[in-house]
Parts: sequence; structure tokens; C-alpha cells
Amino acid sequence: MGKIVSLERLIKIRDNARSEGLKVVFTNGCFDLLHLGHIDYLQKSKKSGDILIVGLNSDSSVRKIKGKGRPIQSQKDRASILAALQFVDYVCIFGDLTPIKLISRLLPDYLVKGSDWKIKDIVGKDIVESSGGKVLTIKMVKGKSTQKIIQTILKNLRKIR
Repeated sequence: MGKIVSLERLIKIRDNARSEGLKVVFTNGCFDLLHLGHIDYLQKSKKSGDILIVGLNSDSSVRKIKGKGRPIQSQKDRASILAALQFVDYVCIFGDLTPIKLISRLLPDYLVKGSDWKIKDIVGKDIVESSGGKVLTIKMVKGKSTQKIIQTILKNLRKIR
């Protein structure tokens, strides 16, 4: 069994983890061009519990969220890259604009997002808290983003043309 799994498989994994007293951490995102900010964020997320599950936006949901030209990498590639990280335990691709369905079925012990989100605005907050879980934010690495990488590439391309 690999690290890229379906929601049904994740529920079994969560049930087994809970029976062993392990804490499940969930976060989500597009993770289009993996960068230092992502790595720092995912490492810190993992430290919140025992098993880190990453909900990955599908290609179609990234297009709706980020607009034309995104994602740059396919969901298969993005999932494989995330799964290769030692601190990511499982990756689950979802097609909706938000991970609300995933969160409501998974009921993680910890729901983690970056500090660019206000806790009150985090999708799934009420569901996680009402099931006894906690919602956490992690400080983001300043100046690191996929958008900045794209802008730098475009700027450099203009220079060499």
C-alpha cells in the first residue's frame, strides 16, 4: 500500500490510529510548486500529532481556486512529491473547492492551516472542535510562496528574451 490513498482507506487508517492512541493531523492545500515554506509548514504540522494526512486539491479544484494556468504540475505529480516526504504519512486528493467533506468524514484530532488564515475562517473548524479535536495555525515562512516563484520565473524569462 502506498501513501496516496482514498478517503475510505483514510477512515480505516484513522480508526486504527485511534485504537492505538495515536493522534491524526490533517491539513490541505494545492502544493503546486513545493518550496521551503511548504516544507516548514508540513514539518511543523507533523509535530502536532502522530500521523500527518495531507488533503490535496485536484487539478480541477486548483484551476477554480487559482485561475488560468494553474496548477503547473498535475495532481498525480503533486501527490507523488508530497508522498515522498518522510514527514507526510498519507495524501488524499479531493475535487471540491474546500476539504469540508474530507474533514467531516475523517474527523482529525488536529486540523492545521497556515497563520495566513484566521482560525474563525478555517473550513471544518466547527466540525473538528465539536468532535473533540483542535484547530491550529502555523506561522508561515515570510516571503515564500508559489506565486512569488512564478513571478520570479516570469521576470527572469523576460530578461533573457
